[in-house]
Amino acid sequence: MYPFFRMALEFWRFRKAPPLGLLEAHVSRHRCWPWDLDPWRELNNGRTLTLFDLGRVPMGRRNGLHRVLAARGWGAAVAGSVVRYRKRVRAFDAITMHSRCIGWDGRFFYIEQSMWLGEECSSHMVVRSAITSKAGIVAPERVLAEMGLAQDSPPLPGWVQQWIVTEAARPWPPQR
Repeated sequence: MYPFFRMALEFWRFRKAPPLGLLEAHVSRHRCWPWDLDPWRELNNGRTLTLFDLGRVPMGRRNGLHRVLAARGWGAAVAGSVVRYRKRVRAFDAITMHSRCIGWDGRFFYIEQSMWLGEECSSHMVVRSAITSKAGIVAPERVLAEMGLAQDSPPLPGWVQQWIVTEAARPWPPQR
């Protein structure tokens, strides 16, 4: 089940937090609960993706994106992700999460997120996110204009650019 209560708690925790600039990091703290575990008693890989929502969604609220989405009736969708898992997260471990927008192209925003156990990174993800309307994907340039921001994307890291190229070459739909 989706952690609606935890998401509400995140909104409550950051209700008085200062606004973030579009490219600034949102830092949040979380706990791995027993219901987040897999049969090997570690944070389930799918649950990791869900917990990353707990950083990404409040980040969008703090940087003003949610206000624009609500005003225009738009939504946000994950259009792809690449994840690296490196350290086990166990029950009751405290996690520090860093979430930040690292840039955009003609269709998508790219958001980098990482989970930390103390000084060690346990997982790292980049999400390709689309802003959607009834007519389809809304160009990031238009979203930024609605947010009152007129800026070019910073250069995306080379490995993110390579991922974009690789995804463009990936066949769709896949073979059965």
